[in-house]
Amino acid sequence: MEQRISLVTLGVADLARAKSFYTALGWRGTEVEETVFHQAGGLALVLWDRGKLAADCGLPDAPPGGFGGIALAHNVRADAEVDAVLDAAAAAGGTVTRPAAVNAIGFYSGVFTDPDGHAWEIAHNPGFTLTEDGSLVLPDFGG
Repeated sequence: MEQRISLVTLGVADLARAKSFYTALGWRGTEVEETVFHQAGGLALVLWDRGKLAADCGLPDAPPGGFGGIALAHNVRADAEVDAVLDAAAAAGGTVTRPAAVNAIGFYSGVFTDPDGHAWEIAHNPGFTLTEDGSLVLPDFGG
């Protein structure tokens, strides 16, 4: 298996609400057969009915609301961008669960959840290079 992620699919309770939330954050998606696809750099973020996604994965659907064990991250180029994205997420109907601050590792970040409880960390980590197109380049960790 190649080391790559092609799609991230978020199970949502209300597709129209989820599409509206991400549109309010500036994401542009295309709805195809009750699924919304967003190009996100070299991968795609997909919104799909939570029950249908669970069934497609061969798993029972669990009640939403608790932590699902996954956090998405969006790195930005400056601390002020962290604040701006968190403010935009709150204005669009998200919930800021960890206000922006310098974290234990030493970079500036905060977290919001979308209306379905998916966690997004917004971070400015000067040690992670962002290319012109927004792709992230990890530093040499010496390993």
